[in-house]
Amino acid sequence: MRIAIGSDHAGVAYKSILVDLMRELGHEVKDFGTDSEASVDYPDYIRPVAEAVARGDYERGIVLGGSGNGEAMVANKVRGVRCALCWDETTARLAREHNDANMVSMGQRVIGVETAREITKVFLITGFAGGRHVARIAKIES
Repeated sequence: MRIAIGSDHAGVAYKSILVDLMRELGHEVKDFGTDSEASVDYPDYIRPVAEAVARGDYERGIVLGGSGNGEAMVANKVRGVRCALCWDETTARLAREHNDANMVSMGQRVIGVETAREITKVFLITGFAGGRHVARIAKIES
């Protein structure tokens, strides 16, 4: 799978860990930055990830920050993106199964690194359940 990833300064440590994990799992990963803990404006790194996913250049996107809230807000401003803020494996699984999320947002300051790794794995392997959820997803885009 082709995956886009980006973070601000508050998510950069987890970003490098997740990039390594996804490559170990055999995925192609494009890192949109940032690459240091120097303070940056998160929309400058998150919006390009969301736009790339919305265009179809990447099948999924992962964004990280301190809480993940601002990153999810930025991503969801891009038409065609359904970015879920996740705190655990259950929220990641339900985001894929019920909401067909094509992006996930996580906060480095609010979840542990192992939780971030598990969220990533679940997000990448879980499919969309379809069925009754299809009409609901269509209403998001209308």
